[in-house]
Amino acid sequence: MGQIKSAIALSLSLLLLAGCSGGGNSTAEESFVVGSGVQTFIKKDSRVKAPALSGMTLTGVNYTREPGKVAVVNVWASWCSPCRAEAPALVALSKKYPEVQFIGILTRDNLVNAEAFVRTRNITYPTLIDDALLIGFKDSLPANAIPSTIVIDSDGYVAARVSGVVTIGSLSALIERVQQS
Repeated sequence: MGQIKSAIALSLSLLLLAGCSGGGNSTAEESFVVGSGVQTFIKKDSRVKAPALSGMTLTGVNYTREPGKVAVVNVWASWCSPCRAEAPALVALSKKYPEVQFIGILTRDNLVNAEAFVRTRNITYPTLIDDALLIGFKDSLPANAIPSTIVIDSDGYVAARVSGVVTIGSLSALIERVQQS
């Protein structure tokens, strides 16, 4: 009798898990992974070259990341609640660190909503609209959640990632650590 109850419980568990998978029919808003704000820092001798970051921005301008500068790359979408929560911190940090390039990469979003997001939050740094750029990070610290923030050192190597929401304090400390390394 105990084995039958165990088999039924296992079957129900598997059925529930299969029901949560979405079967590939989920919308973009349902299929993202929220990061926990975990930071990963890579020692200088273990870093991998960052991909070239260039392309069309939300404002219709061609953009290319300048070599020789630290860069903060934030992967976001307007429908992502954690992205909305961290936007003021990113705007403040882009003003606090004018020597650092701040770059957004829009993922799985429509341009009208993204443009409204940028406008209402006074985001002045460029946002690239080609999320295929994320493939370039696969050998280093891929953006494994939305939002994800990647810090590139002045030599063009991936130095750190925050998987989840950034705060002014946590990202400031990370930027300064990368600038000093």
